[in-house]
Amino acid sequence: MRGVPFMFVATSVLFVTVGMIWGIVMSASGDHTLAPAHAHLNLLGWVTMALFGIYYHLVPVAAGRMLAKIHYAVATLGVIIIVPGIVMAMQQNGEALAKAGSLLTVASMLIFLFTVIRDRKP
Repeated sequence: MRGVPFMFVATSVLFVTVGMIWGIVMSASGDHTLAPAHAHLNLLGWVTMALFGIYYHLVPVAAGRMLAKIHYAVATLGVIIIVPGIVMAMQQNGEALAKAGSLLTVASMLIFLFTVIRDRKP
């Protein structure tokens, strides 16, 4: 696996590693207050990013397009922004970052939707 598929999968493994460590810290401390942010990191960062990578691996024509690289950047930035944004919102420190991350995450999924439709086999 190389290129965009590798980037998505490798990044998803990085995100899940951070998510697992965060989960262990929450468990050890007994404080699960930030569980929603942890869940978003695992769902968006691990599951969704890995699924994107698998798709691009299975559909190399899609992975070879510039849009796949843009998709990777938008998806990664979305996760990086939404997770601390959720933490900030939960701690009553503003919702702007969570909203920005949400918009990037939706944009990422719209890019993926377009890609899947465009590159479907007849």
